[in-house]
Amino acid sequence: MIKALSSWLESRTGIGALTKEALFERVPGGARWRYVWGSTLTFAIMVQFITGVFLWMAYSPSASTAWESVYYIQYEMNFGWILRGIHHWTAQIMVVLLVLHLVQVVIDSAYRAPREFNFWFGVILLFITLATSLTGYLLPWDQKGFWATKVATNLAGVVPLIGGDIQKVVVGGSDYGHHTLTRFFALHAGVLPASLIMLIVVHIYLFRKHGITEAKPTTKAGSLYYWYVIAIALFGLSAAAFIFRDADKLWVMWVPIILTLAVVIRIAVLHISGKDDDSSRRPRRDAMFWPDQILKDAIACFAVIGAVVFLVFWKGTELTSPADPSQPYNAARPDWYFMSLFLMLKFEPFQGEFGLILGAIIVPSILASMLFMMPILGIKKIGHWINVVLLYLLIGGFVVLTIMAFKKDASDQVYLEDVKNAHKQATRVKELIKSNDGIPPEGALSLLYSDPLSQGPKLFASHCASCHAYGYDDQDRALDGNGELLSGAQSAPDLKDVGSRDWINKVLTFDHYQSDKFFGNTKFKEGSMSEFLEEEEIDEEDVALLSAGLSA
Repeated sequence: MIKALSSWLESRTGIGALTKEALFERVPGGARWRYVWGSTLTFAIMVQFITGVFLWMAYSPSASTAWESVYYIQYEMNFGWILRGIHHWTAQIMVVLLVLHLVQVVIDSAYRAPREFNFWFGVILLFITLATSLTGYLLPWDQKGFWATKVATNLAGVVPLIGGDIQKVVVGGSDYGHHTLTRFFALHAGVLPASLIMLIVVHIYLFRKHGITEAKPTTKAGSLYYWYVIAIALFGLSAAAFIFRDADKLWVMWVPIILTLAVVIRIAVLHISGKDDDSSRRPRRDAMFWPDQILKDAIACFAVIGAVVFLVFWKGTELTSPADPSQPYNAARPDWYFMSLFLMLKFEPFQGEFGLILGAIIVPSILASMLFMMPILGIKKIGHWINVVLLYLLIGGFVVLTIMAFKKDASDQVYLEDVKNAHKQATRVKELIKSNDGIPPEGALSLLYSDPLSQGPKLFASHCASCHAYGYDDQDRALDGNGELLSGAQSAPDLKDVGSRDWINKVLTFDHYQSDKFFGNTKFKEGSMSEFLEEEEIDEEDVALLSAGLSA
């Protein structure tokens, strides 16, 4: 019965022959771990499609319901938090897998004739993946995604002549709103995934047509050639780091220098190790895709999903407070793979109108063009090694800039305070939802607007902070109600913890009363209260009892 059914299916569809052709493909030189990146990338894309469909079922793409639906997924839907977490962290790992796959393809010369089109499709896949991540960043419609994406789309406006029109098309009008969200959702869940599927189908077809690039046997001469290329790339990176060194960030200079020295030592060891007769190296035997290579691919895929699940449980998936166009979010940052560009645009050569065009449009376009030109440049052997050096320099520069960006943020007290306030705001809105037994029809943002604990500091910063401080930072600088530095000079008492036991204790002490934090900058500095505190010796125990009674 089963045999008859199988025969019937085979005669109608040819699925058996297709399966055999796919599984029993010859792998020249045997199965290798370096071949797993394409399979892990395909696996990650499938995970994204599956989790994305389930998230789509609960997501509501409108400016008044997007955040609320993501809150439902994250905190109320069964296993919604892990579903969203897998989708989020797989997107991060996909970028790493794409870069590893690109490096493997270039090093193995798998981009050279006749595989040029397959390489170009792969580069386009990389850019579509980045675009998919960028459009997905906005969909939670929270403060972080809203303001970070706004900064990114503003860069579209710097394109000469047509920048303003491009920005309006992307945003869906003159400013962010409902149409921005629906356009980004259509791109993220429809246009870009469909483009990915089409490119992957063509990519796999061309891969099957041309087969795997046969790996050459490892030889001493080949190893030396490989390490010399790395040494040249690192030397160039070290020279650039030395020329543009920053006295406050000397570690940026020393990292590539130390790596260069390590590679030089490796080259010396290879030279000292004696003569190696390359002709004695026999090629590894061929293997089949099933079961040899597919076993390695399966192990790598399990490692990828294991890393994703670990990150979900370790880091979770952030959801900041609902997007509020009236409240700028100073802690907004792009995803980590755009942090290098974010930092680069702050450098002096990229300031001003032309500098922004140079950094946001011209430089990225040149780098993208270099990737597309690799198959043409790689026709000759020397061109291939130039491509390898360029790729290492590109990745090295990306890594250094990314580390610099995160290190800069880690030492930026204003940024850290903004992040702290953002977390406090996100926690507060979740507390309000629980105390309100759910989200009202007006949306979660209405809870924050009517919350005294949230609006009080903002009102203070707007109407009181021109004179009064509200606490001090670790450098004893006056702050306003939002935790920002006071814009002007403090001319009235600090109102943080006013009426508390500690505040009453201090206001009844002459030295504190006379200080700038209390009445030192007011006419009351010379008033009757000041005279009383200076002349009378008030018992500390009486002060403690009085403050305890007044603050009870």
